[in-house]
Amino acid sequence: MAKRTSAVDIAAEQRAKEQSEVEQAFLKGVSTLRDLIAPSSLEIHSSYFRLGTKYGRTIYVYGYPRQIYTGWLSSLINIDEVLDVSIYIYPVESQVVLNNLRKKVTQLEASASINSEKGRTRDPGLEAAINDAEELRDQIQVGSERFFRFGLYVTLYADSMDELNFMQQKIETLFGQQMVFSKVASSQQEQGLNSSLPQMADQLQIRRNMNTGAISTSFPFTSADLTDNTGILYGINMHNNGLVIFDRFKLENANMVVFAKSGAGKSFAVKLEALRSMMLGSEIIIVDPENEYQKLSEAVGGAYIRLSLNSQTRINPFDLPRVIDSDEADDALRANLVTLHGLFRLMLGGSQTSTTGGAPVVALTPAEEADLDQALIDTYARVGITSDPLTHNSPPPVISDLYDTLLHMGGSGPALAQRLRKYTTGTFAGIFSQQSNIDINNPMVVFNIRDLEDELRPVAMYIVLSHIWNITRTDKKKRMLIVDEAWELMKYDDSANFLFSLAKRARKYQLGLTTITQDVEDFMSSKMGRAIVANSSMQLLLKQSPSAVDVLSDVFKLTDEEKKRLANFPIGQGLFFAGQSHVHIQIQASQTETKLITTNPGEEKPRPEPKSLSAEV
Repeated sequence: MAKRTSAVDIAAEQRAKEQSEVEQAFLKGVSTLRDLIAPSSLEIHSSYFRLGTKYGRTIYVYGYPRQIYTGWLSSLINIDEVLDVSIYIYPVESQVVLNNLRKKVTQLEASASINSEKGRTRDPGLEAAINDAEELRDQIQVGSERFFRFGLYVTLYADSMDELNFMQQKIETLFGQQMVFSKVASSQQEQGLNSSLPQMADQLQIRRNMNTGAISTSFPFTSADLTDNTGILYGINMHNNGLVIFDRFKLENANMVVFAKSGAGKSFAVKLEALRSMMLGSEIIIVDPENEYQKLSEAVGGAYIRLSLNSQTRINPFDLPRVIDSDEADDALRANLVTLHGLFRLMLGGSQTSTTGGAPVVALTPAEEADLDQALIDTYARVGITSDPLTHNSPPPVISDLYDTLLHMGGSGPALAQRLRKYTTGTFAGIFSQQSNIDINNPMVVFNIRDLEDELRPVAMYIVLSHIWNITRTDKKKRMLIVDEAWELMKYDDSANFLFSLAKRARKYQLGLTTITQDVEDFMSSKMGRAIVANSSMQLLLKQSPSAVDVLSDVFKLTDEEKKRLANFPIGQGLFFAGQSHVHIQIQASQTETKLITTNPGEEKPRPEPKSLSAEV
């Protein structure tokens, strides 16, 4: 009986052992959280470590200058490299610090006294140390300062040893420029790695005494930020996931340029800004060459003005601004004469800055320029308008009046009249040869010039901009003027000069000019194009073609990493410049905003044909 019981027990133990082995084998095949996050391997060397396929190295800061300034850590925080930064701050009892400072001051004063007795020259460093210690004692005594022990460690990661050494040199250079000294944690790389991990383990224990003021300068969240208390939301800061909220009218000028290749999201970004700016009281005026803004205009109840040879819209380039300021009133006629000179050079042949592939352009001779100038003055005089501001309320002349003046004057007048005839009685008659019949008294006004012939489009953009400029000078209020496909104006010297003049003078009239183009090379190859960029405090660079990246890199002084990203940004991402700051931005819109402004044909619903012009205006 005893033997049978023993055999049963042995069998039970055997089964239990087998079951335990099965369970252990099963558990070995189960991945734990530690298995999932752990690297494949970890090698520790004296001056570096390997974490899987990555190389790493921990350095620590051991020396600081006598004075350290706010934001000194920002160059490290914003560097475009993979690294971990760990900051350890240990508070120290004020009484302990006061006792130590008292002893330190006694030692320093004793040293100064000995030097004086022996007739040695004064030691500026010793005197500065005594003054600093005494000042710190006073501040700690009254509670305006506290004392801390501060440790700063940086762990670098790279794909190779050469890259790791280059990164270390780069970081040490950043520190050295500010008289901050660092060292590699030799033979302590394991402790350095543990000190940099988010587990609150300061195993290096390399610390420096600092007071409250010095500690505050090391505040780490100093990545490039463009958040303001007022303004509109432009998008998400990809550096720190913060909001880019900005008011362009707070800068030295409110002008903006937008560069992007087709389909990169430039029109989407500009329409989003316009929609949000309207909610803050800005009026929006748009020159739209591709019919991209009609849906937005209809959604906000704006005025949609379609310019074509068949439309009933009329804009008279001879209109004068109704300015109130006496100095500007005296200059109104002369300023409009200068504008008309540029316009008629464009209409009669003008000077073109780039080859368009069409017929050669014939420039006006000096004699023709002089005759045109006199004809313009005489044309205004025939309807009673002179340099006297009191005459500026009379109805202005039209192009047919200029045609008659040229036809009946001597010199080159008749020949110029023949070249002008297509705008009075010829193919292009009507649209710009009669008195204006539009009113842009609306929070949003869109001038659509898509249906105009290619030859007439630059002329139309010039006249529309001139008309808008006169309205802006007449009634000063916060406005945004958006000029899409601005490269068409930059092809001609006169229209490029006029656009630059707008950019330069817009701030005085509370106008913010937004210039949009996808032909970066043509725009930037023009002297006026570069001048417009220089007179724009805000720039938005979205995805670019490889050829445009080099041009923009030279203008905006981009880093190699920014150049690389600029050619590969996804739709809606880019570099946003405002004043001296710039960030990597993601344009973000709500679903409702997206429905109103999208230009993606797959997202748009069919919309009815536009109403009659009179109803829209």
